[in-house]
Amino acid sequence: MIQIDDKLISEDIFSEEFVCNLTKCKGACCVEGDVGAPLDKDELVILDNIYDKIKPYLTEAGIKALDEQGTWTTDPMDGMYVTPMVENAECAYVTFDEKGITKCGIEKAYEDGAIDWQKPISCHLYPIRITEYSTFSALNYHEWNVCSDACILGKELQVPVYKFLKTPLTRKYGEDFYATLSDVAEEWKKEYGK
Repeated sequence: MIQIDDKLISEDIFSEEFVCNLTKCKGACCVEGDVGAPLDKDELVILDNIYDKIKPYLTEAGIKALDEQGTWTTDPMDGMYVTPMVENAECAYVTFDEKGITKCGIEKAYEDGAIDWQKPISCHLYPIRITEYSTFSALNYHEWNVCSDACILGKELQVPVYKFLKTPLTRKYGEDFYATLSDVAEEWKKEYGK
């Protein structure tokens, strides 16, 4: 682990390579799993406030799930905030294009200018998962078999996780943090990398 300010960063974020390959996985990360996407506490109010604006972008099943469960819910195992799911399958905010590839209804509304919030940060940052502790945040690489095609493409293109996630890392922590992270990654690569 490498420390930058109050963040502990797994070296896997420098060593692993990753580029989403939606044509292969079809966005399985939005469909697979036991619970919805993790949410930060401040995102709960945002979801409540934007629901009416994003509703036109959602599926009927998604709208039904959100009307029944609310715009967010909690994981019954650990009480963490998560997005609701449609009958324990896809995230309630998911839509599908003509090729069966998942798209985020929230992000589609953002791209159309209907809202000014892109999507939950945990979705934007995937495959990095953040665990918050009282005095620090831990940033870890989450390995999931549904993303094996992203790992293959990342290796082909030689894109480390932190570079693939430049935009969401900057969104979450700011440009100064990302610049420091990049410098640390370059030093790490000289000492330990390929």
